[in-house]
Amino acid sequence: MNRFGVTSSVQHLKRVMVRTPATTGDWLKAGWRAPDTATLLRQHEGFIQVLLDLGCEVEIAPAVDGMVDAVYMYDSAFVIGHGAIVLHSPKPSRQGEGPMAEASLTSAGIPIVGRLTGDARCDGGDLMWFEDGTLIAGRTYRTNAAAHEQLKVLLEADGHRLLRADMPHDKGPDVCLHLMSVVSPVDTNLAVVFEPLSPTPLIEALVERHVKWVSVDAEEYERMGTNVLSVRPGVVVMLDGLPRTRRALEAAGVETHVYDGSHLSLKGDGGPTCLTRPLWRTVS
Repeated sequence: MNRFGVTSSVQHLKRVMVRTPATTGDWLKAGWRAPDTATLLRQHEGFIQVLLDLGCEVEIAPAVDGMVDAVYMYDSAFVIGHGAIVLHSPKPSRQGEGPMAEASLTSAGIPIVGRLTGDARCDGGDLMWFEDGTLIAGRTYRTNAAAHEQLKVLLEADGHRLLRADMPHDKGPDVCLHLMSVVSPVDTNLAVVFEPLSPTPLIEALVERHVKWVSVDAEEYERMGTNVLSVRPGVVVMLDGLPRTRRALEAAGVETHVYDGSHLSLKGDGGPTCLTRPLWRTVS
C-alpha cells in the first residue's frame, strides 16, 4: 500500500516530514529576528513530540547549513494524490530549497509527479485543499500566474481542479503574505480566517461549501493565529500564546494542542503548518 497522498487539508495526518533547523546563516537577510539556536532546536524537538503524541509518523529531514528558511518545509514542495510537485520560491534566500526537498521526499519513497519550470514561481503557503478535492491557489508576490497554469495541468492529471484567489498588496513584496496567512481549515466544515485580508473568492468558496469560520482578531493574526495545523478533523496544533483564538476554537468543539514557538515560529514568521510537509492523509 502506498504511504503517501494528500488531497485534503484536514483529514487524518498519518505521515509528515519536517526539517531540522539550520543553526547558521544570514538571519537578517532571510527576514528573521535572530533566534537563540539552542532554543530553536529545543522548540523544534518539542514540536515533533506534539506530532508524535497525536499519532503522526514523523520523517525528519536533515538541516541545511546556511539555509534558515528551509525549516519551513511546507513551501518547497506540495504533495497531491499521486506524489509531490517540486516548487520554486522567488525569495532569494530560498533558492535551492526545491531540489533539497525533492531529495528528502524521494528518500522517503514519495514519487515526484512534477516540477515548476521556466518563470513559474510558487510557495506552498499559497496552496490549500478544499474537501471536494479543489486546490485553492493564492496569487501573491510569492506565487505567479505561470505557476497557476502549470499547477492546473498537474492537478487535472491527478483528477483535481484549481481555483485562483488573488491576495491584496498589504505591506508590499518585502513582507510575505500567503493565502494561508489568512486561512487554515480545521475541520471538514470549519476554518480559522482573518477576514480583513481574505480575498473575495476565498470567502465565496467557503460559503458555497457551507464552511463556517472562527474569525481571528488583528492582534492574534500578527502572532499567526490563522496558522493552525489540522492533524485530523477537529484536532489541531497551534502556536502557544493565542488565547482568544484557542478559546474560540474550543468553543466550536475543536481539540487544540499547543507548542512553544517563540524562536522557532515567531522569529521567522512560520507557524505549525509552515513547519510541516504532509505526506499522507487518510479519511480514518
